[in-house]
Amino acid sequence: MPKPVKLGPQPGNPSELIISGEIKTNEWQLVPQVEPGEELDLTSLPPGKIILPLRQWLKHCEALSERSGEIGVWLDSEEGAKLIGEEANQRPLIAVHFPAFADGRGFTAGRMLRERYRFTGELRAVGGFMRDQLTYLQRCGFNAYAFEGEQPLASLKDSMSDFGDSYQTGVDQPLPMFRRRF
Repeated sequence: MPKPVKLGPQPGNPSELIISGEIKTNEWQLVPQVEPGEELDLTSLPPGKIILPLRQWLKHCEALSERSGEIGVWLDSEEGAKLIGEEANQRPLIAVHFPAFADGRGFTAGRMLRERYRFTGELRAVGGFMRDQLTYLQRCGFNAYAFEGEQPLASLKDSMSDFGDSYQTGVDQPLPMFRRRF
C-alpha cells in the first residue's frame, strides 16, 4: 500500500523579495498544496501570475495551457528537479521550497535545473533558508529569494556579496580558481 502524502510546512508568499540583487514587489501568488484526498478547484485559482505546487501543475497542466505564461511551479523539498526535467524551460518561474535551513535538497534541485535542464527563467528560493545561505543559493543558480518572517531585505541583499570569490565551481562560476587567470 502506498504511503500517504503528508503535507509539511507550506512556503510563505511575502509582498517583497530580492530578485537579481534588487528588492522588488512580488508579482506572483503562491498557491498552497491541497490536502491529501482533496482536489484543486481550478475555477478558484486567482487571476494573474501564480505558482502552483508541482503535483497540481502535473495533474492540471493541459487544462491550464492557456495560462502557461503566467504559471510558475514550486518544488517541495522531496521533489527533485528530474520530476519537471525538460518541462522546466516552459515555465517562467520555478520556486524551490526549503522547509528548514538544514534541508539542503533544494540546493541540488536548483543546480540541476540550471546545469542539467538549462533552465533560464527565475529560480526562486522560498521557505526556511537563512541569510548565511544566500551566497550558496546564488552559486547554485538561484536569482530570487522570498524570505519568511520579518527580515530587513536591505541588509539581506547586502549579504549577497559577503564572499568575493570561491575555489570551487558553481553555476555562477564554471571554472575552479586554479583554472582562472587573475
